[in-house]
Order: sequence, then C-alpha cells, then structure tokens
Amino acid sequence: MSITAESLQARLQDQLSPTLLEVFDESAAHAGHVGANDTGQGTHFRVRLSSPQFTGMSRVARHRLVYDALQTYIDQGLHALAIEVVETPSRDFS
Repeated sequence: MSITAESLQARLQDQLSPTLLEVFDESAAHAGHVGANDTGQGTHFRVRLSSPQFTGMSRVARHRLVYDALQTYIDQGLHALAIEVVETPSRDFS
C-alpha cells in the first residue's frame, strides 16, 4: 500500500475533524537520507493543522493525537512526520 498525502489527509480529517489541514509529501527532498525509498515518495511528510480537539492540550498531547491517528501509516513505512499545530484564532465579537 502506497502512503500518499491524500491518504494521510483523509485519515486526519476523519480522526481529528480539523478546521485547517494541509499535508505535504517532502520525501523527494530527503533522497539518500535514512528512511527514504527509491521512489522519492511516501516516507517524509509535513502536516499543518488545527483542530478543536486540541483545545487545552499540551504540544506533546496534540502531537500524540496526530501520531495515534497515523499509526497505521507509520507501521507501513512513514519514516518522518513534521507536525505544525496552528492555533485557532479567537474571535472578537465586540
């Protein structure tokens, strides 16, 4: 099974109901590095997201939710995952 940005995005959408979600496959930039494969795809990803589920959680707890949601892919060869949690801006209705 091939790991793609689209498959990671679908899983995160399903598991975390994010209000912001961007997934980038950065594997090609890591060619020749540990964990890279010969296709240049499916091993190194960057995820930028925001989710109401993160409210009140520490950075470590937020990252743990993301890792837990993607564990199947980690087991299949996802080698590196950069996680950027974007804070949801509060709305000022005054």
